[in-house]
Amino acid sequence: MTIGEVSEKFDITTDTLRYYERIGLIPPVPRKKNGIRDYDETACGWVSFIKCMRSAGVQIEALTEYVALMQSNTGLARRKNILIEQRARLQKQAEHLRTTIERLDYKIEHYEELLSNKTF
Repeated sequence: MTIGEVSEKFDITTDTLRYYERIGLIPPVPRKKNGIRDYDETACGWVSFIKCMRSAGVQIEALTEYVALMQSNTGLARRKNILIEQRARLQKQAEHLRTTIERLDYKIEHYEELLSNKTF
């Protein structure tokens, strides 16, 4: 796939894809003889993974370390710990969001009661 096709498929700009590759967030993408990026299934898998992690708020530093360890085929325990740390961070954020939603629900119910008791 071309970078344009991958951009469209994953709803991510071509500049972002180039940036992610440049900083090591995704491994180097295979290229055709003419130098054009040729995203294969593996490269698309990395784009999908990184997009998912970034949209969840996982830090670039943690992801670049993870990708570097994957590429060097080392640090199995460290890779696992990176994922565990990021999951714990996301679980904390999810709990905060649940608390916020509960508070909003309470406030909405309060306004619904006020509006239903109001006489016009």
